[in-house]
Amino acid sequence: MQRTFSIIKPDATRRNLTGAITQKFEDNGLRVVASKRIQMTTAQAEGFYEVHKDRPFFGELVEMMVSGPVVVQVLEGEDAVAKNREIMGATNPADAAPGTIRADFAESIGANSVHGSDSLENAGIEMAYFFNEDEIVG
Repeated sequence: MQRTFSIIKPDATRRNLTGAITQKFEDNGLRVVASKRIQMTTAQAEGFYEVHKDRPFFGELVEMMVSGPVVVQVLEGEDAVAKNREIMGATNPADAAPGTIRADFAESIGANSVHGSDSLENAGIEMAYFFNEDEIVG
């Protein structure tokens, strides 16, 4: 069993898709073991996406992530990191497989509805960024 980190982004929460997205995780064998709806501050978004700070899209990304509430989650399941990435689909919704979150719900490559950890190591870092250990209840 692994744990991974997920964010349901503002473009999805604005359209009331939190339940539909969470249902896709659950229908595909992942279990939500921590979840909270928050309004990210600019400082939180900049810190979370610091790895991208020198990329041309950084400012837009931060602006989008603070534009509305997000739902941060810890997902648990067998091979959870890879499974979550499969369920999310390709970053560009035009390339995402049918039935994936991004194929079904993303508005654009920037407003692509979800974020998911890309490795087990990053999942640990990202979970700790938003959750205390006692908030993750398996």
